[in-house]
Amino acid sequence: MADLFNLGTHSVPDFAGPQRDASGFATGDLRRKYNFGERVSELAIASDPFFRFVSKIAKGPTDDPQFKFTERRPSFHKRYGYVVTGGASASTAISEVASNSGSVILTVGTDYAKNGNLNNVLGNTVSQVMGVSGTTPQFFMEGQLIKVPLSSADASTASNAVLVDYQVLRITNVSDGSAGYKELTCTIVRPAASASYYYMGAHLSVRYDATLSETAVSQETLEPFRVYVVGTAHEQGSGYPETWKDQPFSTSYGNTQIWKTAMAMDNTTRATVLKYDANEWARVWREKLIEHKWDIEQSLLFNGEYDTAGGAWTTQGAVDYITSYGNSFGLTHATKTQDDFLDDLSSFLDPRYNSANASLFFVDTATYNWLHKLSGYFANNLGSVQAFTGGTPNTTAGTGDIRSLARADMSLMGKKKVFGVDITTISTPYGDMNVARNIHLDGSVIKILAVNMKYCKYRPLVGNGLNRDTAIYVGVQTLENSGVDRRVDLIQTEAGMEWSMPEAHAIWS
Repeated sequence: MADLFNLGTHSVPDFAGPQRDASGFATGDLRRKYNFGERVSELAIASDPFFRFVSKIAKGPTDDPQFKFTERRPSFHKRYGYVVTGGASASTAISEVASNSGSVILTVGTDYAKNGNLNNVLGNTVSQVMGVSGTTPQFFMEGQLIKVPLSSADASTASNAVLVDYQVLRITNVSDGSAGYKELTCTIVRPAASASYYYMGAHLSVRYDATLSETAVSQETLEPFRVYVVGTAHEQGSGYPETWKDQPFSTSYGNTQIWKTAMAMDNTTRATVLKYDANEWARVWREKLIEHKWDIEQSLLFNGEYDTAGGAWTTQGAVDYITSYGNSFGLTHATKTQDDFLDDLSSFLDPRYNSANASLFFVDTATYNWLHKLSGYFANNLGSVQAFTGGTPNTTAGTGDIRSLARADMSLMGKKKVFGVDITTISTPYGDMNVARNIHLDGSVIKILAVNMKYCKYRPLVGNGLNRDTAIYVGVQTLENSGVDRRVDLIQTEAGMEWSMPEAHAIWS
């Protein structure tokens, strides 16, 4: 078998013309590279929709097989913290807000890393723990106004404490508290309407306890506990206020991966005309291209990022990235209702947390059918109609305006083709879902893969005049007096996936 892929003697030049003049030798097929980077995705489009989309709208060449990239997350909407102690002194564990005058001291922490503004994502392992190094809030300054939530009971011990009111405080002094926290000395600007308690972040301490391996909760759950900056107030004639500077950048890297698919055939077989597919080489050649593309799709979905000792790197697939860093939800078709699914979308698309909707929802076959059943439920099962005349129900057959008595907040809007891929558009209160069936997810635990195409990129290796984006290399061809009577072609791709903004992606499993 090893001899089958023997590339022969490269010193034998290909035939350049009628005379074997050394000055007239052409490059020819022996060393020719056929680039199929833009054409290979045209094959069997429906079978590999993810590769189809990234190769069409998310392609960005790299000139380094281990490429680096930077993410940027703004901080203006993340100036919040959680009260962990509050009252007349910094040591007060909890204090009823009985007095609406004087000053209070709050100890405040937050749950995202100040370097990169990295926050936790829904349903995934907590990576940013309140009170640890790197999460100390830096944005509290003298002269700021903050809105502090208040509860009906001692929220550090009462599980039934609910948000009932708020105070507005003006910060008069900021000092370092214990590691990971700031102490804010404040005067009361907007008093509470009645006796109440500070709505303590300590009530959620279990959410931030890394030893318990708790998962991040919805921003909707955390929101009532947050202390927000709501402006500034300064005296007349006062000088420049303090300032602060965030660090919104975080960096990461990705690998390119080399895929190879070889095909070989002796020239006797190539020259034989067969009954069904006359040209056996053409049949095998096309199917090997599709096989190569199939392998790329599988890798771009399921691979993990890995560096072998010999340098056979693998790129990171969508499932591995989103499972590790993105939003995670549960989905059991038998028990998941339309209302439950809309609750998931509400949490995922909370603008305080994630303002970027997924561009595409890749789903397995069972979920594809399930979504169509959900979105078509009203039309198929509650689609009763009534005839009306002038706003009054009309019982006369064949007269009046026909109106539906049912309404759906999640409805099937239609189907379309995008780059040759069948897309179903489902309208929801949180925007349109563009759903594509992906058979590669069948048999896996992944039911829905929500990918924002703005924050992923397909990175073929291109540099120094060489393009490694799905190229065909003709290794051996029959040459005059070469003694070789077979042909070997090599399909080769070297590319990788770049992923960023995990809160813009989600997975249902």
